[in-house]
Amino acid sequence: MAIMRLSLRFTKKLVPKPIIYQLGHDFKVVTNIRKANIDEDLGWMVLELDGEMDEIDRAVEDLAKQGIKVDPIEGDIVEG
Repeated sequence: MAIMRLSLRFTKKLVPKPIIYQLGHDFKVVTNIRKANIDEDLGWMVLELDGEMDEIDRAVEDLAKQGIKVDPIEGDIVEG
């Protein structure tokens, strides 16, 4: 198992979507929102994903495909 910490940034069209719920539903990852600021026009979030690395990688790819700017945070992977 691993934990990856990510910075997410998304635009107005994605704000009303249940992005984090869907991530936990579609992939075998546990989501943990560490910080967030979301309003009507944009949003940013520090998100931890906990799971097997292949599932985390698939989840990150899915976020990017949705148009979410995804950046790993330094020291982002913790092997458990």
